[in-house]
Amino acid sequence: MIPPGFEPYLILFFAAVLPTAFWRVAGVVVGRRISETSAVFEWVRFVATALLAGVVAKLLFDPTGALALVPWYGRFGGAAAALAGFFLGGRRQIVGVLAGEAVLLLSYFVR
Repeated sequence: MIPPGFEPYLILFFAAVLPTAFWRVAGVVVGRRISETSAVFEWVRFVATALLAGVVAKLLFDPTGALALVPWYGRFGGAAAALAGFFLGGRRQIVGVLAGEAVLLLSYFVR
């Protein structure tokens, strides 16, 4: 017996969580057999990089939601500060994230 009000969570589990988990496990199983120097692995890395570049470009040039309230110079300045923080901070992601976030927030509140 399913408790009342629990149906949406059950549907969410079977429609989203379970299929995603299956494909993640399948990717790990297949990925173990691919050499890091193979052409397939290189192609996958290039596709992942292109997708990430597309998402970043979309966020910078055509933002939605709360990011649309940040002026353009804050978005681009935040991206530049994040890159600079990453490289100047010893290639640590947290330094880049904090630097980019600081510029975003500063540009939002100072505008």
